[in-house]
Amino acid sequence: MALYAIGDLQGCLAPLERLVEALAFDPARDRLWFVGDMVNRGPDSLGCLRFVKSLGNSAVTVLGNHDLHLLCVAEGIEKARPRDTLGDVLAAPDRDELVDWLRRRPLMHVEGAYVLVHAGLLPEWPVPKARALAGEVEVVLQGTGWRRFLSHLYGNRPERWDDGLEGDDRLRAIVNAMTRLRVCTREGAMDLSFKGEPGERHAHRIPWFEMPDRQSATHTIVCGHWSAMGLRVTPKLLALD
Repeated sequence: MALYAIGDLQGCLAPLERLVEALAFDPARDRLWFVGDMVNRGPDSLGCLRFVKSLGNSAVTVLGNHDLHLLCVAEGIEKARPRDTLGDVLAAPDRDELVDWLRRRPLMHVEGAYVLVHAGLLPEWPVPKARALAGEVEVVLQGTGWRRFLSHLYGNRPERWDDGLEGDDRLRAIVNAMTRLRVCTREGAMDLSFKGEPGERHAHRIPWFEMPDRQSATHTIVCGHWSAMGLRVTPKLLALD
């Protein structure tokens, strides 16, 4: 059995199909891990969703910020943005089935010494704690109140984690870290405005994976999201966007 991790698809089905063919991927034997952001920007978001969904248990995908944005647009919670390429999904006959499948994807996946998450983890979160926090979001997103949850999803605050956070603030902080995080301040707050390359950061901004005493360094993190950084492979980080 082989396990392959694949970066942000962003609606690009044709390159995915070429990659799967080059890997000689066999769904009866092998598995694929997707780091999230299956949709948007590229020409075939619908095809990407259908393809990954068709793999069943042969694939694991975590939710990215663009996947959550699709859920919000599909439910009328947010308006489509000028650069969105989600129209094929929104007009598809199996739209509702795909939306339901998508909202049931995990926010984080842990297997052995590896963690799959779209963006990153806050430095004070050990992996078991992060997995439990992701579970809090998943329970709400997969429950009957998921539309209300999405209506309170957007926003950059709170910037720092506190175990005493409750309600929408708590869930938003978890989602922001796992689907949007690139850099933290030296004090450990999320700076969600930064979208440049690691070398462009100011002295007070540190890539989340370089934060001192990061508690999740016990595992190898497989992630995407930070396209300006490009591919980065280290003993404890596989950044694939």
